[in-house]
Amino acid sequence: MRKVVIIAPTYNEKGSIEHLIEEIFDQQKKVTNWEINILVVDSHSTDGTAEAVKKLQKKHSGLFLMETEKEGLGKAYLRGFNYCEEKLSPYLIIQIDADGQHDPKKIPDFIKKIEDGADFVIGTRYSKGGSIPKNWGFHRKILSIGANIFVRIGFMKPGVTEWTNGFRAMKSWVVKGSLEHIKNFSGYVFQIAMIDYALKHNAKIAEIPVDFKERKFGISKINAFQYSSQTVFYVLNHSSFIKYIFVGLSGFVIDFGISYVGIEKAHMIVWVATVISSETAIVSNFLLNNFWSFSHKKLEGKFNFLVSFLKFNLVSSGSVVIQAAGIQLFVFLFGRKLWYLYKVLIILLVIIPYSYILYNKFIWKNK
Repeated sequence: MRKVVIIAPTYNEKGSIEHLIEEIFDQQKKVTNWEINILVVDSHSTDGTAEAVKKLQKKHSGLFLMETEKEGLGKAYLRGFNYCEEKLSPYLIIQIDADGQHDPKKIPDFIKKIEDGADFVIGTRYSKGGSIPKNWGFHRKILSIGANIFVRIGFMKPGVTEWTNGFRAMKSWVVKGSLEHIKNFSGYVFQIAMIDYALKHNAKIAEIPVDFKERKFGISKINAFQYSSQTVFYVLNHSSFIKYIFVGLSGFVIDFGISYVGIEKAHMIVWVATVISSETAIVSNFLLNNFWSFSHKKLEGKFNFLVSFLKFNLVSSGSVVIQAAGIQLFVFLFGRKLWYLYKVLIILLVIIPYSYILYNKFIWKNK
């Protein structure tokens, strides 16, 4: 029988914690091959939350309580993860809010996805069958929906529809491996960091639709400004695609600068100057992408590095040919004067998407 630990962080959740615990344990009869345990991580509540949990411990042997300082949601989960690793050794860990917004009846669905082969299951509000409360204010809807869209685009992972909901299930290897990474994040952004880590380490991601409910007791603890700023900062700092764009911009400056000097100052043949400038930018892009954009799957070993560089040049030669032929064609059709405009259009509309797709497929493949 496999063990699952359901972690519920609490701060002044006495009004909902007792009902939540009973509902979770009621799911045991639906998952007979699993042993359900609950870990409540209470941040020194002042309303008697911990005392309510202690009373229920007399009834449920699989109920555990960890009392800790109030340091935010991320730190509470981090302490809970470490507690599981050191004392409970579960096969699966499920996160759930203690405020009634997550429905414990969905727990068997999470477990079923794990049994079907998933490593990380996310409860999504933004795919068919999922929902957010209708009575949410416009600003909160924009905050939640906007954050998820921004992260999906920023990481170029449109298939993952939910990044910020805390209702999720993860195999213990994912959680254990992520501890060093997520310890640097507090608040709600750590939820994004967990999925980012899982994807970069080839975890199989699955989703189930969930109806996100309005809390019945207490008040929301989300800080909109902090949540938004941390989300933007995390994506900008960890997205390979955004880093790739910056590298591409630097390559564009190198490419454009050398072309300008060659064509305008040295009066070289257009296609010759284009080949020289393009190849110089390719070398720069390779080094920056390897050691920055795709550092999580960085090429190792001198021989592998050299072979990959040659493959990179082979793949990139297509962009050189496309760019040189395209510019020369436009020069022939419309004249030499607007060569820089032709170059910009070809790079933005053809070279960038062409390069990103092929580099990921043939050079920086997932390890």
